[in-house]
Amino acid sequence: MKVYTSDKIRNVVLLGHGSCGKTTLVEAMAYTTGIIKRQGKVEEGNTISDYDKEEQKRLFSISTTVVPIEYEDVKINFLDTPGYFDFIGEVEEALAAADAAVIVVSGKAGVEAGAIKAWEYCEKHGLPRMFFITDMDVENANFKEVVEQLSNLYGKKIAPFHIPIRESDKFVGFVNVVKMAGRKFTTGSNYVECDIPADVQDTLSSFRELLLESVAETSEELMDKYFSGEEFTQEEISEALRASVMDGSIVPVLIGSGLNAQGTSMLMQAIVKYFPDPTKRTIAGKNTATDGDFEANYDSGKPFSARVFKTIADPFIGKFSLIKVCSGVLKNDTAMYNANKGVEEKVSKIYILRGKEQMEVNELHAGDIGALGKLTETATGDTLSTKANPVVYGPIEISKPYTYLRYKTKNKGDDDKVSQALQKLMDEDLTLKVVNDIENRQTLLYGIGEQHLDVVVSKLAAKYKVEIEVMQPRVPYRETIRKKSTVRGKHKKQSGGHGQYGDVVMEFEPSGDLEKPYIFEERIFGGAVPKNYFPAVEKGIAECVQKGPLAGYPVVGLKATLIDGSYHPVDSSEMAFKMATYLAFKQGFMEASPVLLEPIVTVKVVVPDRYTGDIMGDLNKRRGRVLGMNPMHGKQEIVADVPLSELHGYSTDLRSMTGGIGEYSYEFARYEQAPSDVQQRVIEENAKLEESES
Repeated sequence: MKVYTSDKIRNVVLLGHGSCGKTTLVEAMAYTTGIIKRQGKVEEGNTISDYDKEEQKRLFSISTTVVPIEYEDVKINFLDTPGYFDFIGEVEEALAAADAAVIVVSGKAGVEAGAIKAWEYCEKHGLPRMFFITDMDVENANFKEVVEQLSNLYGKKIAPFHIPIRESDKFVGFVNVVKMAGRKFTTGSNYVECDIPADVQDTLSSFRELLLESVAETSEELMDKYFSGEEFTQEEISEALRASVMDGSIVPVLIGSGLNAQGTSMLMQAIVKYFPDPTKRTIAGKNTATDGDFEANYDSGKPFSARVFKTIADPFIGKFSLIKVCSGVLKNDTAMYNANKGVEEKVSKIYILRGKEQMEVNELHAGDIGALGKLTETATGDTLSTKANPVVYGPIEISKPYTYLRYKTKNKGDDDKVSQALQKLMDEDLTLKVVNDIENRQTLLYGIGEQHLDVVVSKLAAKYKVEIEVMQPRVPYRETIRKKSTVRGKHKKQSGGHGQYGDVVMEFEPSGDLEKPYIFEERIFGGAVPKNYFPAVEKGIAECVQKGPLAGYPVVGLKATLIDGSYHPVDSSEMAFKMATYLAFKQGFMEASPVLLEPIVTVKVVVPDRYTGDIMGDLNKRRGRVLGMNPMHGKQEIVADVPLSELHGYSTDLRSMTGGIGEYSYEFARYEQAPSDVQQRVIEENAKLEESES
């Protein structure tokens, strides 16, 4: 592939609901431009984008794929993203590299939650966007309904550039609203001019009027012209529309069929014409040497810098760091410095990836997207620059994972292999996290949702040949006491020679501080227990509180006071007093009205207004207490305190309740006494677990 200068580059992210046709559309554009001779299909597992075995098995995208396509001497870097919400991290990485977005909507399914989310992402990142309504070849595709849905959501910003032409209920062409001309498809995206059918004249008039109003609003000169009844020239219309699309005040709607490769040329034409090249965007970092700002702004004349927006760590194709050049020109001999890590990186070859295909290039200009192989220290989000001009750009915002499962390796001895494989997956996927929960003797795998974790388990087996089994995690309960008890613990053993003798009288009561496991004090009079054995008694308590006698959970809020005891001048030892403390603790704890405490988390659920009743009802069923509601950008944030044990599977339930549009997060708040039925169930479950493990 030839080298492109910044003004000849467009970086476009494809967004939309799962299975709306993004990958099929990319395939159609590759076919239209002659990159491939035969259009692949998602169902057949032979598309450029979905090359991963897991994607081919499941028939949907899991990772973001870069597919550069050359059109009219412009290189369009398409970033094909997953539509399913479990793979949001991939979308966020793509958004960090994009300068504009095409939101794909199925003419059959209409505007789904994924399209609404896509709009929100574009708003957040300030990306110009356009809609492409695909599946227009499908019998029950309804263009008018989709446009109405979009107009209801986003008002006058929505500007249909195309109107479908149907003959005998078949999609055969379109009317170009901007040029007021009919087009009839011949083969694929090729067309011949045709008359505008009478049945679309009314729709055309209203769309055209809206378009001209938008054009008039771009300048006073055009506004005067519009009100005096003068016609705009085609050039005036194009220039005004380009400015309006770039600033987001107009969002074009185009149509076509990914499956039949219809409308793909028009889409690429619109991308080249209306979307900005990288130099129209801004990006600034910090120069770590001077501590001053570095305005990169995709200027090829400035020193080299690039940001790694994604990592591929595949056992078959190797490790690649996908970069977007933020300033300067990257060449084969560029000496690279990673200012985040303070290390130099060696680069021998520069690649452009198209799916899994690797193409070598000599250089990449500012704003272009490429890949570097085998960088040893560099991770996603890091900045590469020169040592003379060390730059760091801000981190990529990635969603925090809240869904987690406990996992175990299936085969003994595979622990290291699993650990290494998971590390490689975490290098690729920043929404994946492994937490070693020592306290509850479990290893936890965190992800965005249950489908995400299911894919991880499959990838471990298929790619890395290691198997794990996942199960519901143990909830980190705590044990404490509510009353006071006084007990004696005596450890006495005689077995020839020196015996063992330790005798303590302990008082156990609530300390009132659930942040600390225990407080130890002594009130010994007259040397009943010598001072040199006090540390042994405290050590015994410290060991006992790690695993309480009620259900095996850590103990908190305990005050233990040594009030009496006795010793033997020969047989007493630290070990004997520690053993005596164990006995006293076990008995005293169970006599002091022990209870289980459960973790309570503060949950924040963000949903459109119409779902608030359902969400609050569901939180109540989960023993939650709704604390309040806060309006947020046209949505509602519901805040509630919920027991952590009741949140298992919540991400799936929330999606089904809200059609995928609801979001939630939570953080630990405090411990509270669990209801008696919950305590009983947990105690019984742990007794069975102890039995099975012994």
